[in-house]
Amino acid sequence: MTIVATERLELNPPALTTWTVIAICWAAIMSEGYDVGVMGAIVPTLLASKTWDLTPVQVGALGSYALLGMLFGGLLVGTLSDLYGRKRMFLCCVPLFSLSMIVAALAPSPTVFALARLIGGLGLGGIIPVAAAYTVEFSPKPKRGFNYGVMYSGYSLGILFAALVAIWTISTTGWRGVVAFGALGLVVVPLAAIFLPESIDSLISRGQFDMARRVAARHGIALPAELSITRTEQPTVRRIAASILTGRTGIATILFWIAIALGLLNVYGLNTWLPQIMRRSGYDLGSSLSFLAVFSLASAIGGMAIGMMADVRGKARIVAAAYVLGSLGIAALTFKGTLPVNYALIAVAGLGSISASLVLTAFIAEYYDPAIRTAATGWAMAAARVGAMSGPLIGGYLAQMQVDVAWNFYTFAGMALLAAIAVILVPKNPHVS
Repeated sequence: MTIVATERLELNPPALTTWTVIAICWAAIMSEGYDVGVMGAIVPTLLASKTWDLTPVQVGALGSYALLGMLFGGLLVGTLSDLYGRKRMFLCCVPLFSLSMIVAALAPSPTVFALARLIGGLGLGGIIPVAAAYTVEFSPKPKRGFNYGVMYSGYSLGILFAALVAIWTISTTGWRGVVAFGALGLVVVPLAAIFLPESIDSLISRGQFDMARRVAARHGIALPAELSITRTEQPTVRRIAASILTGRTGIATILFWIAIALGLLNVYGLNTWLPQIMRRSGYDLGSSLSFLAVFSLASAIGGMAIGMMADVRGKARIVAAAYVLGSLGIAALTFKGTLPVNYALIAVAGLGSISASLVLTAFIAEYYDPAIRTAATGWAMAAARVGAMSGPLIGGYLAQMQVDVAWNFYTFAGMALLAAIAVILVPKNPHVS
């Protein structure tokens, strides 16, 4: 049985409610961005350290353990959110990945470090679909792309913060101090517990109409007098899977998975190896980390700009164009330019990888029916982790093979171009621009 609402409910919440939801989700996603970005910030130090004596491939593998956890986190939490409620899952994910950073910072061996990152990855992978569903649900339709760009800018700023913390402190605290900063995400938990509303979409899809009306009234949201959905049974994993994977929606699902996997391959591959690649190009550690900062900051600003354009011009068209632009920017880094030119190209690369992928996530969340929105987004992000895990490993193998630096850029540029093609091929949904 397909789970479909009779019509897509537009909440049109007051601005205060919208921005409260966005702010809390932004803070959680910023914490995630830091926890993910910290690997790129500490890779040069890990490689230089004689304590663990790691090879580039081993460091790449350490960067992928969190991504493996994120794969299962997206599948598990995304599905559980649509079955049992989004706020509950939100409050489980943030402390899980924040506390794991403390364990990783104290790790006595690479094995313990990898295990902590793996467990933390469950929370990291789960928070994205929940935050995506919340932002789409509590945003007016004409501003969803922009609001999502604002919310997800926290991810890029988290990566930027990781680079800045490393620049300022790694010489005194070592990589352990930089990792430990990731525990600051715990401050989000009490704020979410108090101020984050229950998901009205989720309550309605599970037949809890009275609770949905109470939550709506508490936050100044007007609901229709009659609330109904086409199904009479509670959602199950089988019904959710059938809704996501069959028919025209199934074709869109596969294309979304391909596009977001390739996009995140670039995000995590470049995030993990960009400082090291730039060091091989002749820059010192401080300058190399500054490239990571530019990469992240540009993607934060670019995400809001792309989101705004996507609201007007259509998400598929704008996301595909951003991936193409990013491909050109990455490929252009093969030419030896001046420092300002390279900064500009790195900014374009950030826009065409992180920014494009974050707006693509908004496209995915909006594309599916509200009853399966979190699960569909979570499954897409789980598929994306295959690409995300591949990125650090590909960078590690290229580093170990000692091929020309240009091959790093050619590889990542090609992935961005393929992602653009997949987005263009997604079947049109009449509910989504």
